[in-house]
Amino acid sequence: MRLLDDWTTPFGLAPFAEITDDQFAPALDQALDAAKTGITAIAQDPAAPTFENTLEAAELASAQLDQVCSVFYTLAGSVSTPEREALQRDFAPKLSAFSSWLYAQKDYFARIETLWADRDVLNLTPEQKRVLELTHRDFVRRGAKLEGADADRMAVVMSRLATLGTDFMQNLLADEREWFMPLTEDDLDGLPEFVIDAARAAGEEKGQDGPVVTLSRSLIVPFLQFSPRRDLREKAYEAWSARGANGGDTDNRAIAAETLALRHERAQLLGYPDFAHFKLETEMAGTPDKVRDLLEQVWAPAKAQADRDAEILSERLAADGHNGPLQPWDWRYYSEARRKDEHDLDEAELKPYLQLDRMIDASFDCASRLFGLSFAPVEVDLYHPDARAWEVTKNGKHIALFIGDYFARGSKRSGAWCSAMQAQQRKPMVKAPIVINVCNFAKPPAGQPALLSFDDARTLFHEFGHALHQMLSDVDYAYVSGTSVARDFVELPSQLYEHWLEVPAVLRRFATHVDTGEPMPDDLLNRMLGAATYDMGFQTVEYVASAMVDLAFHSGAPAADPMTKQADVLNQMGMPHAIRMRHATPHFAHVFAGDGYSSGYYSYMWSEVMDADAFDAFMEAGDAFDPKTAQALHDTVLSKGGSVPPQELYQQFRGAMPDVGPLMRSRGLIAAE
Repeated sequence: MRLLDDWTTPFGLAPFAEITDDQFAPALDQALDAAKTGITAIAQDPAAPTFENTLEAAELASAQLDQVCSVFYTLAGSVSTPEREALQRDFAPKLSAFSSWLYAQKDYFARIETLWADRDVLNLTPEQKRVLELTHRDFVRRGAKLEGADADRMAVVMSRLATLGTDFMQNLLADEREWFMPLTEDDLDGLPEFVIDAARAAGEEKGQDGPVVTLSRSLIVPFLQFSPRRDLREKAYEAWSARGANGGDTDNRAIAAETLALRHERAQLLGYPDFAHFKLETEMAGTPDKVRDLLEQVWAPAKAQADRDAEILSERLAADGHNGPLQPWDWRYYSEARRKDEHDLDEAELKPYLQLDRMIDASFDCASRLFGLSFAPVEVDLYHPDARAWEVTKNGKHIALFIGDYFARGSKRSGAWCSAMQAQQRKPMVKAPIVINVCNFAKPPAGQPALLSFDDARTLFHEFGHALHQMLSDVDYAYVSGTSVARDFVELPSQLYEHWLEVPAVLRRFATHVDTGEPMPDDLLNRMLGAATYDMGFQTVEYVASAMVDLAFHSGAPAADPMTKQADVLNQMGMPHAIRMRHATPHFAHVFAGDGYSSGYYSYMWSEVMDADAFDAFMEAGDAFDPKTAQALHDTVLSKGGSVPPQELYQQFRGAMPDVGPLMRSRGLIAAE
């Protein structure tokens, strides 16, 4: 079966053309059996436990399982089908059951306990000691020390949470896939050509005779920015806000409530007062109070700025003859008009200079100048015609395979993400990383180049920062490779890399006009960069509100009705009427489609405190591409993965942890000193 073979394909990439959906279920079952057999053999090994015969052996035992899952979940997220969604629903409890089985293997855990107790007398490398520390901690936090009824209940809880996370994501994808709003030719009045082109392309993708607005962020946001039709803006915005809350089979509100209750029970089974204390124990923040303190420091000035902006936008609304308050579907429209007036900046003027291919080139060029990487396009068998691949080398040596999948489609979940189909490692076998960036940019009509907004270009750089973290990893074990770090540290490389998009020399070289090839004029470039903190009150408020609701959900007893809890938290914060959470509960996939960012949505801002300070290191050196600083960043952060605690890595790079000041200045919420 090709899914279980040792692939001899170029770069060890999955042979997608030879893999069919009917292979996945038997391959998963076979891989699960192989993993169980391998772990059982390790547990029953009469030899004294060593790092090699216990932890390295476990890596080998799960190799087939990792291989099957990497292929399947790449396809399930990017090219979903009803068949794959059914497989996801079937796989979630199976994988959870295997996980519960693994953490309940007392003989295997006893070997880990022995290694942990003897760690200071064993001849372990620092990285091996770190892997052992994290593995032992993971087993304890997954209930390895629970007995009897508590252990049985933990297995039930984890299985149900796995199913709920899958259901949540599939419901959200269904709502995003099914809804669209047809537009007549008259409805296109006032829209820039790039929005019209995107709407026509979306109509073709949906099988319609004319243009449509979908719930893809790269289409609905510019529609809200530019459409003078307040009724259509309201209809589109409310559909966007209602994802996961439309009643019927795809409604996520009951799923959210049950998820919160089960997470709380999980934490209490392990001896924690609530899920936030459990989850944050292993993050840089450490406690809910430290997270709350950061968010509250940022909230007050952000809300004050947003309130001032709302007054100005309300005046524009009234001048257009509309009675009543400024509404959420009005903000982007009047803010865009204000930006044009105050900064002489029009996104329709910017977009021709922000070609997707040129922005990809820019992200590659920055990586080349900073870290000596080279990127060469390669023809390999990929999972979708829109995906493309590059071989990444350094000094002629293969480093990684990088795959970019940039366009929105109905079969792809929303948002943008980076994943590794294969993580870098040297032991127990050598593997080079295979890294994928997935985005949801509006696809242009056939034969036309894709144009990005500046926010889209920032997203591209952000995800490529994650990719660099994977590709530059230089560790022995996949367990601590690349982005296998604390959640509130993982966003540091990605958010830091965004800064190079704003380096004027980068834009002068790569922001070239789609028709003439001329570089962006200095006047336009300066106006664009001068408006970098424009509307930052709005952006910060919608983000911090989501992070505060997430933290409140997981602090104390779980809410019986999350929607009521959400409303109470926003009311206590004084949430402005015309701004809503960036991610309302029924479509808050970061938090409810798995627990990766649960109690952890704050982590983007925690990392932003560091990334603002980290880029200052380059500014202090007088060059955004300073070789010495770039080498230090590589050596202390990007190459180390999770092999060293994140606080130590950051302090090695900058000497000390930063305060919130650089972040506040970078967001324009306090004046630069």
